Amino acid sequence: MLVDLRSDTVTKPTPGMLEAMWAADVGDDVFGEDPSINELEKKCARLLGMDAGVYCPSGTMTNQIGLRILTQPYEEVICFKGSHIYKYEGGGMAGNSLVSARLLEGDRGRISVEEIQSAINPDDSHYPRSAVVSLENTVVREAGSYYTIDKISEISAFCTKNGLSLHLDGARLFNAIAETDDDPSQFGKYFDTISICLSKGLGAPVGSVLLCKKEFEAKARRMRKVFGGGMRQAGFIAAAGSYALDHHRKRLTEDHKRARALAETLQNMNWVTTIKPVDTNIVIFQLREGLLPESILSKLEEEHIKGLKFGNSEIRMVTHLDVDDAKLEKAISVIKKLKF
Repeated sequence: MLVDLRSDTVTKPTPGMLEAMWAADVGDDVFGEDPSINELEKKCARLLGMDAGVYCPSGTMTNQIGLRILTQPYEEVICFKGSHIYKYEGGGMAGNSLVSARLLEGDRGRISVEEIQSAINPDDSHYPRSAVVSLENTVVREAGSYYTIDKISEISAFCTKNGLSLHLDGARLFNAIAETDDDPSQFGKYFDTISICLSKGLGAPVGSVLLCKKEFEAKARRMRKVFGGGMRQAGFIAAAGSYALDHHRKRLTEDHKRARALAETLQNMNWVTTIKPVDTNIVIFQLREGLLPESILSKLEEEHIKGLKFGNSEIRMVTHLDVDDAKLEKAISVIKKLKF
């Protein structure tokens, strides 16, 4: 039995999802004629209280399109220093949009109005113009920490008052909502653009959606084409995303419960020094000094358990749709036997 805890992107379609994919009605999406994609885009827009949705192959693409349509060259994006848009998207902000990043410390990745205010550049030609604030929810680098809707409302009001656009990298937004029980339809009124991923916690095989205000839709579709994201009969994979939204959101708390059980086990291992607080489905732990992640991961892999090196002395494990109680018990059993 393989237990793959590297990421929640490794899931396989469920039988019900495969049936939905097989039955999908498809057409040429570049012509706007794929019914399954059109349905998914409208479903996501309704769900999050936005005007329009644009289906893309990846969350990196939806993030990059969002930043591109909200900025002009030589402007600046304000974000957490470990945010996905800055750290894990191949320098796309600089290459795709010709913008720089102003990096903030945040509280476990969650930036505040006070930090944003201090990061706004003066109206001086020596500085890039502060244009966009980007939030990440949940924060992947900080073990799935999340924002409450009250904090988002506060940041949104500040951005509006100060002429800043607001983007949300909501790759695991539904994991956050599973914990806060916020109404997803409220998010649209706070952001100019929202990126959600269907292939992480929700368990679809591929795909993300950029939600935006109506005035940005045509530009977003143009940039999708420019970035190479114009797909044809992609309704087969869009149908998987629709199925995931309908059937997999409520079960996310199961992943969170299993992640906490995993963390409780790791806390008792003498080769683990610290574990970041586990808010959702991500466990990140620090190893004892002198112990390399490769040493732990190779021992785990001998027992068919996979984790991910997440720094020079850190390992990440992520629970997901394909990790049931039996697989969790196996992982815990193997971890308890490791001696270093």
